[in-house]
Amino acid sequence: MALGTPATVALDSLGITFTTHPYEHDPSNQDYGVEAATVLGIAPEQVFKTLMTMVDDDMVVAVVPVSGKLDFKALASALGGKKATMADPVVAQRRTGYVLGGISPIGQKLTHRTVVDETVELFDTVFVSGGKRGFDIELSPADLLRATDALLGAIARD
Repeated sequence: MALGTPATVALDSLGITFTTHPYEHDPSNQDYGVEAATVLGIAPEQVFKTLMTMVDDDMVVAVVPVSGKLDFKALASALGGKKATMADPVVAQRRTGYVLGGISPIGQKLTHRTVVDETVELFDTVFVSGGKRGFDIELSPADLLRATDALLGAIARD
């Protein structure tokens, strides 16, 4: 049985094919993306984490591989901004409708500009949070970009 989340509802409404991957989340593990890669047996480069950031005064979604880190300068530059920082977690949860560790780039309560790291194109399919802890969605990079209306950019670093 598929778990219904705003992300899966949004993908269904767009007619996008995806595969759900529920797994048992360990509440003591705060490294959600690495946990997903490990439990699901997928290379961390193929699992993408959703980071809620602020570029100047706008909340922005940054989607980068769990194997790397977000390059804040590159993110700001990709959007023509001056400075990028992490968003306040409480505000991020309120604006996305998701809990930390389960924030999906898809189906957020409010629409935010989204930038996906260009390494997404190295894979036939990628994994992102499905909207709750212990639940990932697998879909094609093109469908991820379409579902989030994202820009592609070199925003990750090792």
